[in-house]
Amino acid sequence: MQTARTVVITGCTRGLGRAMIPLFVDEGWRVAGCGRNADQIAELGRHWPAPHFFSPCDVSRDEDVAAFCAAILEKAGPPDLVLNNAAIINPNAPLWETSAEDFSRIIDINIKGPAAMMRHLLPAMLKRGSGVIVNFSSGWGRCTAADVAPYCATKYAIEGLSMATAQDTGGKVAVIPMNPGIIDTDMLRSTFGGEAGGFPDADDWARRAVPFFIKLGPKDNGKPMTVTGG
Repeated sequence: MQTARTVVITGCTRGLGRAMIPLFVDEGWRVAGCGRNADQIAELGRHWPAPHFFSPCDVSRDEDVAAFCAAILEKAGPPDLVLNNAAIINPNAPLWETSAEDFSRIIDINIKGPAAMMRHLLPAMLKRGSGVIVNFSSGWGRCTAADVAPYCATKYAIEGLSMATAQDTGGKVAVIPMNPGIIDTDMLRSTFGGEAGGFPDADDWARRAVPFFIKLGPKDNGKPMTVTGG
């Protein structure tokens, strides 16, 4: 009997991360998820018990990420797919009206978080010689807009971080910057307001995204990609 494949999902308590969980479970995957809200994490653990597992983790804290990744490797071994989804966006404002504290927080979560996850998981994945890491970028990691300069900066960074790390892995583990597209989530509503309702919701998106992610492999290493399908 084939051992269940493992997917790691950061930011799994809401939005896109939460929407993907049941679809991966239905496909027979083991889900290892993390998020900052301990109560929501506990509820996920009750709904999807072992072999799935969920842990409180603030990806901006390297010690949290180290503990979460150690648990993954102990319980399941090197993961097959890592979805670095956790991210925040700044309140709409020009850069000079964004506080230094808010700017640091978005950098810590959106850039340092995926970097920490890769730092703690890639050695085991490279030793095994396989796996895929998807770092969630954005359309605003490939073009810009007013009032979201800090967010744009982080997503442009994710593009470069991913493509350079893909060169470091030599293709043994595929590292891919992924634009998920425009989805009606709390994050989008914080920027677009009611106009966000004109876009697909997280559940609709997940039905396209999960099959797309499952098919990724070495051939996609280092390629900036966008979720497609219907």
